[in-house]
Amino acid sequence: MSRRYFGTDGVRGLVGKSPIVPEFGLRLGHAAGKVLRSQGLRRPTVLIGKDTRISGYMLEAALECGFIAAGCDVVLVGPLPTPGVAYLTRALRLDLGVVISASHNPFADNGIKFFSAGGSKLPDVWELEVEAALTEAEGCVPSEQLGKARRLDDAAGRYIEFCKSTFPNHLTLKGLRLVVDCAHGAAYHIAPSVFHELGAEVISIGVQPDGFNINKDVGATAPDSLIRAVRTHQADYGIALDGDADRLQLVDRHGRLFNGDELLYLLAMDRRPAGVVGTLMTNLAVEKALRQQGMEFVRAAVGDRYVLEELLARGWQLGGEGSGHLLLLDRHTTGDGIVSALQMLELVVRTGRSLSEQLQAVQLLSQTLLNVKLPPGLDWKTHAGFAQARAEAETRMNGSGRVLIRPSGTEPVLRIMVEHPEQEHGAQVAAALKAALLESA
Repeated sequence: MSRRYFGTDGVRGLVGKSPIVPEFGLRLGHAAGKVLRSQGLRRPTVLIGKDTRISGYMLEAALECGFIAAGCDVVLVGPLPTPGVAYLTRALRLDLGVVISASHNPFADNGIKFFSAGGSKLPDVWELEVEAALTEAEGCVPSEQLGKARRLDDAAGRYIEFCKSTFPNHLTLKGLRLVVDCAHGAAYHIAPSVFHELGAEVISIGVQPDGFNINKDVGATAPDSLIRAVRTHQADYGIALDGDADRLQLVDRHGRLFNGDELLYLLAMDRRPAGVVGTLMTNLAVEKALRQQGMEFVRAAVGDRYVLEELLARGWQLGGEGSGHLLLLDRHTTGDGIVSALQMLELVVRTGRSLSEQLQAVQLLSQTLLNVKLPPGLDWKTHAGFAQARAEAETRMNGSGRVLIRPSGTEPVLRIMVEHPEQEHGAQVAAALKAALLESA
């Protein structure tokens, strides 16, 4: 069996270690180009964007070379948010979008992910075709069939205008003071302009990338910097994006942090769709609250691509994850932190009510999450003691909480999540499950 390179969000790893090395980047670009050509496209055009990691230069050059050798033209846009690449691929009628990013990971990691001509993440079957092409002999098309490369100089401006177009023309952000944290990532030269041009007073942080500081103590995964800045500047709201700007965290003037589950609930209550898609990790309180309002709720596997697949299968438009990945398919084909923030601010401006006011009807359950490293040879599925402890835990929940057990897709770790109104009770249940799992290891 050939090696699997693709995970839940493309190919990702430590730079300098396979597969995040220039040789593989060239091979991957060539393999993806061959798959495009095999679909009957005579000279496919591929758009390549990246975040601000120093390794982006290396991987960009390697991918560009691979695609050109396969007979594909390449459009380079430089640093651009992941959803910006998705948008431009669709808007320019291109054949493939490529993003060089490791999202919220530190600078020493990097990754490569792909978008279809329609601007959505590609399915597993496409990834399998590319992995099959990776096993074939490398080569190069004849000179007359080689691709060309060009730069799109106004990519940032085009994407800024798209983001603004998702906010109603009759509304304005005038009167709002916002702190915008771009995580020293791909949105550093884009997000502040979007909110400023819609009328807000903007204080920007995390907008000085140096190739090494992406996500370092800033951004959606480190919101303390945003909370401090909101209080210091007495802002109305703070907006934190991650390194590739596809996820969102929001903070209000009191330093109250709103996670993705809460934002999903607010959007659902405003839009009243027939159904909403969350994930296995979505807070049980959100599911119960939406069902009480007559909305169907479905859980997908963890990962925004699986949320998207479920939405498309059901013909729905709204879904998301607690991490801040929100999907609003009437606004964009993929998760977009800037667009999601605009929808939340629209809700505030249009209703005249703060987000905390609109959340009073739902109280999230406490979640305790433990990552248990599995000893070699331990099969948790057949572990009798763990099975018994799990059954006892479900009994202790008595319908007021939830136990979720799932293996990590990237490391030998079992994730134990216990949800309960009382944090101490949930922590005790999670600790008992961990102890039972390791007892006879």
